[in-house]
Amino acid sequence: MQQDKHPDYRPVVFRDRAAGYAFLTRSTATSDQVIEWDDGQTYPVVDVEISSESHPFYTGKARTVDSEGRIAQFERRYGSDAPGSGTGG
Repeated sequence: MQQDKHPDYRPVVFRDRAAGYAFLTRSTATSDQVIEWDDGQTYPVVDVEISSESHPFYTGKARTVDSEGRIAQFERRYGSDAPGSGTGG
């Protein structure tokens, strides 16, 4: 393997400020900021906007944005007297 072709692969802390969560892993990411970790060592820290702690898919806190509304869409298609609509039938 040729020398000096690959970036330095070292421990780096990734910090999700929105969730107050940080984790230590190995990466080639660089940063001018450093943080003291639980083990007393100092590591470069990379701030990220979203992580598994704040991502709706992983946290189960996904919000469904329904512009028309399921009930309004159902009533528009089938009318308010359709069976199971709760207003008639």
